[in-house]
Amino acid sequence: MGKSSKDKRDAYYRLAKEQGWRARSAFKLLQLDEEFDLFSNVSRVVDLCAAPGSWSQVLSRVLIKGEKFGRSAWQDRDAKVRQQMLGVFPEAFTPEQRESIEKDTSSPGHDDAQSGAEATAAASRDVKIVSIDLQPISPLAGITTLRADITHPATVPLLLSALDPSYDPATAVGTQAQHPVDLVLSDGAPDVTGLHDLDIYVQSQLLFAALNLALCVLKPGGKFVAKIFRGRNVDILYAQLKIFFEKVVVAKPRSSRASSVEAFIVCLNFRPPAGFHASLEEPLGVGQRLDRLAREREMQLPIVAEATMQSSGRGTWDCSVASAPATTREGGITEVEVYDETNGNDKENGARWIAPFIACGDLSAFDSDASYKLPEDYVSLDPVQPPIAPPYKRALEIRAGLSKPPR
Repeated sequence: MGKSSKDKRDAYYRLAKEQGWRARSAFKLLQLDEEFDLFSNVSRVVDLCAAPGSWSQVLSRVLIKGEKFGRSAWQDRDAKVRQQMLGVFPEAFTPEQRESIEKDTSSPGHDDAQSGAEATAAASRDVKIVSIDLQPISPLAGITTLRADITHPATVPLLLSALDPSYDPATAVGTQAQHPVDLVLSDGAPDVTGLHDLDIYVQSQLLFAALNLALCVLKPGGKFVAKIFRGRNVDILYAQLKIFFEKVVVAKPRSSRASSVEAFIVCLNFRPPAGFHASLEEPLGVGQRLDRLAREREMQLPIVAEATMQSSGRGTWDCSVASAPATTREGGITEVEVYDETNGNDKENGARWIAPFIACGDLSAFDSDASYKLPEDYVSLDPVQPPIAPPYKRALEIRAGLSKPPR
């Protein structure tokens, strides 16, 4: 009754077992990829806080096995159907439509003559994926798992050695070989207490730990995706991430419950400040290092004279834009971003920044907060991969009489 009840209340929990995923969170990564195309031009990936391994499983099936899901799978099926129709009813298509169909189906991904083994080999060529967690992870095809602490300085050399067995810390310091990663993912979250302010703070520290490691290994132009808890002052966190990435977006996948404060921060195009050197021995978030980076970034912005903006019928609005970023467009038009103190923005340094919010995933798909009626002959399935060493393992052993309770 318990399994059936959860299947009714959580459609994605049920679908994850039916489709062979280790956890329902696999749908979150698939929907994020569908919106932001995270896996394009990616061959080196690091999955932090990976246990039980659902995100690593997605990486294995997409990047190594060459499987397609969501929109890309639908586009493949649609292209094949149109190709079949072109062969049966050629007169039903205009020359432009026929040319478009032949172009869509001429790529290796749509070539029916290409065998499954060749497609898998093409997809997995030069792909390296490393999963890191303090908890053990059941093996996955093509995935290297490390049981390590992401806050420890020794983790970075272990990670780089896993990506490249010939890596030598003595010769790779300061070279491009030290930054080989295209994408860093983090789906980690603390054990929530129910005290929202405390949970948000602990989650932000976990995010800082993931970011510190990502800064040590990301390539310029790389991507970083991490779970966050949206709170009152989360816009400060967005502004801090904006120092290192060109584009920062907050995304809420369809499979993430709307009643949850959970969201995902998607950071694109990694561009560290000039002279910045990441190190877990001197992490961000400790001392005044991050504030210094923000000031140095601000000093690189163009100097613009103070301006007075006037709104008809509402008087004048004076704001200092001496340190505001400016962009020169075609025709000599200069766009200046001003900070309004009345809207909660800091005029002096622009410390607060509101990231755009995107709801990703098929909005007509299952609602993660709704309950669905199951067929009468429905049989609830067991989880694909039960936890290897869950925190409650000792309690289960005591209940089963396999061990004695602590005195």
